[in-house]
Amino acid sequence: MTATMTHAHTPITTFALATYETPIGRMLIATDEDGAVRALDWEDYEARMHRLLRLHYGTAHLHEGALPSAVRDALDAYLGGELGALEGIVVRTGGTVFQRAVWAGLRAIPAGQAWSYADLAAFIGRPRAVRAVGAANGANPVGVIVPCHRVIGADRALTGYGGGLERKRWLLRHEGVTFRDG
Repeated sequence: MTATMTHAHTPITTFALATYETPIGRMLIATDEDGAVRALDWEDYEARMHRLLRLHYGTAHLHEGALPSAVRDALDAYLGGELGALEGIVVRTGGTVFQRAVWAGLRAIPAGQAWSYADLAAFIGRPRAVRAVGAANGANPVGVIVPCHRVIGADRALTGYGGGLERKRWLLRHEGVTFRDG
């Protein structure tokens, strides 16, 4: 399946918010009426998710809703070992043109691999924008599905992760990625 990531052309400010239990904590997932994922974060980082939704969409109204079955099935498959299962989830984001290019680049990193910020910058055709790529990576509103956890240091060292380094370690190990820890 090919990853789909689009930019919202019309402002949609109402999203369904669902929870999803994982071995490393509860996810919060905001989707639009088409079932596209607009935000994904960890329950203990809910304030950040709300901040990113406001930044990208203005006043975002969240209501409790069910997680679309396509998203739930893909997450179940990914956690069950089908590492490519997240690729087909439709994601829609706000953000700048540059940020969206970085986030699309993140989706191009194959499961089971990790790239450096320089690798990602080169991939999007902006090899000198390594710091800007790092900033865009950190502003990713759809963690895990847009796999910012697959970015590590040029020396293969574990680098920061908005959901916490323990989660990043778990996700990378789950995907069989070799990295330098500590």
